[in-house]
Amino acid sequence: MSAALGPFAELVARDERRIDLARACLLIAEDAYPGLEIDRYVGEIERLALRLRARLPAQCDAEGMVVALNRYLFDDLGYRGNDDDYYDPRNSYLNEVIDRRTGIPITLSVVYLEVGRRIGLPLEGVSFPGHFVVRMRLRGGMLVLDPFAAGAPLDQEELRARLRRVIPPAASAPIPLDELPLEQFLEPAGSRQILARILRNLKGIYRDAGQPERMLAVLDRMLVVDPQAHAELRDRGLLYQRLEAHRAALRDIAAYLERAPDAPDAGEMRARMVELAGICARLN
Repeated sequence: MSAALGPFAELVARDERRIDLARACLLIAEDAYPGLEIDRYVGEIERLALRLRARLPAQCDAEGMVVALNRYLFDDLGYRGNDDDYYDPRNSYLNEVIDRRTGIPITLSVVYLEVGRRIGLPLEGVSFPGHFVVRMRLRGGMLVLDPFAAGAPLDQEELRARLRRVIPPAASAPIPLDELPLEQFLEPAGSRQILARILRNLKGIYRDAGQPERMLAVLDRMLVVDPQAHAELRDRGLLYQRLEAHRAALRDIAAYLERAPDAPDAGEMRARMVELAGICARLN
C-alpha cells in the first residue's frame, strides 16, 4: 500500500460508528486535488452546523430541524442538484461540492448528513436503487428525504415509482415489484457503503472518459474500503496491464483467480496470466 493511502486506510479500518465520513470523502478527493486542505473543508462543515444551530429556536423538534436544515442549505446557501452536468467528476468530490454548492445525490447527501448530524438530527444514508437518499426514523414511522431535490420528502408512491424506473419487472419475479416491501430498499448505509458508492461512480466516470491513471487511483481506494472486492482486483489488474505495469498486473490477476477460481471469466484470466508471466520473465 502506498503511503498516500495510509490515512484513508486507517480511517476506514475504524469501527463503523467512528469513521469520519466527511474526512474520508475529502481524502478521496486528494487524488484529484493534491495538497487539498482537508482540515479547512471539515472546518467549513462545522461552521455551517454552528451557524444553523444558532438559528434554531430553543424548543425545536426533529421535523422543525429538518425544515430549518432544508431552508439553510438549499434556500439560503443555494445547494442544488447538478442536472446540467451530472457526470462531471467534480460532483463526486466533496471539496468541489462545498465550493460550487452543487453535486449528485450521494455527495449532497453527505453534506446533508454531516451538517444535520452536527445539529442533533439522527439522519442515516440510504443506498436506494439508482438514487441515494437520506432517512430519519420518527415515532410515527420514517421520513425519507432527497437532498438532490432540496431535501424534499418522498412518500411511498414516489419511492415505488423510482424503483420501477430502475428495476426491470422480471428482476423481482415471482413477486411483483410493487408487492415487495419498501423497507428492504430503505436499509441504512454505513460509511463504508457510502464511500464505496462514491468510488464506483468515479470508476465509471473515469472509465468512460478514458482516464486510466485516475481510474487506477479510484480502484486503489475501492480495495482499501473492501479488500474482498474481487471484481475491482481483476479490473485493477487489467488496468495495470493496459498501463504496461506487467508485474503488478500479474499479481492482481493471480490474486483474483485465487479468490474466485470458478468465476465466469476465469479461463480468460488464466490466459492473461500466462501472457503476463511470459512478459515478466523476459523483463528479468
